[in-house]
Order: sequence, then structure tokens, then C-alpha cells
Amino acid sequence: MIKKDKTVNMSAAEIHEYRMNMLYKVLPIFSVLLLIALWLLASSGVSDFPSPAEVWERTVRLFTNPIKKLNLFSHVLVSLKRIGIALAFDWTFGIAFGVLIGWSPRAKAFFGPLFNAFRAVPPLAWIPLITLWFGIGEFPKILIVIFGSLASIVVNVQAGLSTVEKMYLDVGTVFNASPAQRLFKIAIPASLDAIFAGVRTSTSAAWMVVLAAEMLGANAGVGFLISRGMDSIDMPLVLTGMIAIGIVGAILAIITQFAERLICPWTRKRK
Repeated sequence: MIKKDKTVNMSAAEIHEYRMNMLYKVLPIFSVLLLIALWLLASSGVSDFPSPAEVWERTVRLFTNPIKKLNLFSHVLVSLKRIGIALAFDWTFGIAFGVLIGWSPRAKAFFGPLFNAFRAVPPLAWIPLITLWFGIGEFPKILIVIFGSLASIVVNVQAGLSTVEKMYLDVGTVFNASPAQRLFKIAIPASLDAIFAGVRTSTSAAWMVVLAAEMLGANAGVGFLISRGMDSIDMPLVLTGMIAIGIVGAILAIITQFAERLICPWTRKRK
């Protein structure tokens, strides 16, 4: 049976759009193949750089011979649990605080300088102070993640509230809407795009910060695996941890993007 060409009866613009869509589907495959080719080239040219086969073998060995009685999935879950607790606080307090300083000029004038000073401090700079105060247990790691990912959600929420079209608020005033109604019925819904941008940014920031915190002192987690590999000169273990970081980070990005499109369906046409 002869397969019919899909481009038949299409206009030139439709054919161009069809071909571009096919190209966008093929390019990710080529990028992965290119990465693997570069990896093979690097492993053949550098004696200490592990090959994909060695990394795969080390990954399998993580399941047959777990580290600290935890396999790779368990270490990933430990890291995800830490950022989950931190993000629960960030998204609760961060959104509320962002709404406060984005909606109230007085609150912005009072809290703005303090917040700008706080977010200017790099997340890793808090590690010595937090370690000195709280030790190296579980709570300090979560606190470091909170400090490292809180600013991004606050900044985005504040920007979203500050840029709401004045015309929308004036319409609410015309219909005798109270300040609370204008905030919750007009301003916040109009800022959902910015709020979700903060959610995405804070999620990726939390994932990066928790790995750094785990590398400086932990008994479990993906960052711990990388640190363990560095200490024991186990480069396949280091690359296993790095690949896990990339895969989990990509999955988190997909999940947050899906949630945004589910709650804000009007963003689908723009992405």
C-alpha cells in the first residue's frame, strides 16, 4: 500500500510549518547522539575519563551493591524529599511575601531593602553559618535549600503583581470591588504566569542547592554520591550522579511546565 504524502494539498506556509515541526522532533535525538559521540571521544582520549559502558556498569552495581544500604533511586528520593519540604515553605511563604511587597507600596518600602540584601547573598555563603548554628543534620540542609530558592519565587511574584494592568484594577473599582476583591479576583489571577515562572525557577534552584549542600556533608542523596565518588576516586560513580541530576532536573522541569499549562491553559499557544 502506497503511503500518501502528507504535504499534498498543503500551502507553502503549511509545508514549511510541517517541516519545521518534524525538525524540532528530530533535533533532540541528534543532540543526544552527539553528546554520546563526544562522550565516547573523550573517554578514548582521556585515560581517567570513564566510558558510557563503565558508567552503566557502575550504575547497575549501585543496585546490586547499594551505598549506605540505598540504591540510586533511594538516594534520588532522599534529595527530592529535602527539596519537597523546602519548596512547600518557599511556595507558601514566598508567594505570600511576594504578593505583600508587590501589592503594597508601604510593605515594599519597608521590606524591600532587607529582601534585596538577603537575595544578594549567594546560597552557599549561608552554609558555614547554618552549619555553625544547627550542625550537619537534616534541618540545616533543608534550611540551606530554603535560603537558596526563596528569592526566585518572591521576585517573580512581586514582578507579576507590580505589572498588572492598571486598567483591570480600574474596572474593579468601577464595579465597587473592595481592595481584597481586586487583589484576589483580579491581580493574582492576572499574575499567574509570573507566579508559575517563579515556581519553575525556585524548583530548579532548590535542586541545585540541595546537591551542593549534600556534597558538603550528608549520608544520603545524589550530592552525597558525587562526593563519595570524588573521595574514593570513583569517576563512574561521579558521572552516574551527574546523569541522575540531569535526568531528575529535566523531569522536574517537565512536571512544573505541565502544571502551568494545566492551570494556565492560555499559555499553551505561546509555548
